[in-house]
Amino acid sequence: MPDPTSSTVFLARQPIFDADARVVAYELLFRAGNVDYAQVGNADEATAQVMVNSFLEIGLDLLVGEQPAFINVTRGFLLGEHLRALPPERVVLEILEDVQVDPALIRAVEELAAAGYRVALDDFVFQESLRPLVELAEFIKLDVRAQDRDSIARQVELLRHYPARLLAEKVETQEEFAHFRGLGFDYFQGYFLSRPTLFQATTIPQNRLAVVQLMAKVQDPGLTATDLEQVIARDLGLSYKLLRYINSAFFALPRKVDSIHHALIYLGHKAIQRWAMLLALSNLDDKPRALLHNSLFRAHMCEQLAEGLGFTEPTAGFTVGLFSNLDALMDRPMAELLEQLPLSEAVTHALLRREGVLGRALACTEAYERGTWDQLHCTELAIPFLRRAYLESLAWADRAAAAIPAAAPR
Repeated sequence: MPDPTSSTVFLARQPIFDADARVVAYELLFRAGNVDYAQVGNADEATAQVMVNSFLEIGLDLLVGEQPAFINVTRGFLLGEHLRALPPERVVLEILEDVQVDPALIRAVEELAAAGYRVALDDFVFQESLRPLVELAEFIKLDVRAQDRDSIARQVELLRHYPARLLAEKVETQEEFAHFRGLGFDYFQGYFLSRPTLFQATTIPQNRLAVVQLMAKVQDPGLTATDLEQVIARDLGLSYKLLRYINSAFFALPRKVDSIHHALIYLGHKAIQRWAMLLALSNLDDKPRALLHNSLFRAHMCEQLAEGLGFTEPTAGFTVGLFSNLDALMDRPMAELLEQLPLSEAVTHALLRREGVLGRALACTEAYERGTWDQLHCTELAIPFLRRAYLESLAWADRAAAAIPAAAPR
């Protein structure tokens, strides 16, 4: 059954070719729906949608592979901080022709260029006021349908004195391609070479996307205790839940813990990492509580079985069990979700194919909870051990689930 909170996002890409008709980049274009033209009501919103859809929803690797992505940017984005979230080696910032040029904008573009961002000027017509931007630009795009050929030739002659490479856009015939290549253009874009290709994807609902991103941060193997403290502190809901949880009867600490820093001192880096993952999953309020309870049960039992089977880091069994219902919690394929999380190969193989020691621990846990005794492929573990692990894990999951706060302040 489709998730009523999900939606379909659209994005188009159009290749950019060199003089030998080889693809060297793609321009990403806003699309409001399943149409082959833009319907831009608000330019800032269109830029934001292209950024979100290309990096978070569809994925830049799928859209452009290893090629750079040209993204149209408005004055508001150039003056703000949002563009700094984009990897400079993957994008070219295409400044729209209607952007007001003043000292503030020039200073902002200088700072972006100094930070490694490449700049393109869109629908360019030379004016003296644009000279500072011309000096900063790596690409200058001329619309060959908006100007006559004599005007374009004069501008090409002017621009020869600058390092920027020239791109002819809206090239629609072989004759135009040959003409503008002979005039000295380096790159070409237009319907003659390739029409825009439409991409679409179903979004992960926002609360689930936030959970995946948070779990990815918390799971980062390079995360120090200080980094972990900052990640948790930036998420109000997670901070609130974590402090409430740690101060619950489940932990029975001798004194009240009133900060994430104190929680780290009391419980340690690894324990806080574990509880942060658990509480992130508990934010999925639209899912049955029983699903979270089952994930807790599996986490505890998988950890015990991994230790019994001699796995060197049995705590990884906790992660395997906790994430074993991730596809059901997120309404996404497991393989797709795991691509977004920095998990070890052992954990990933266990979750996808029940391979390795961790995979056996998970498969045995699932078989025991279903009562399919013929599928208990962990015969080196004695039946009394399995029974005790099962009962202890059920009791532990009951206590852990009961202590999880149901809601957080907004």
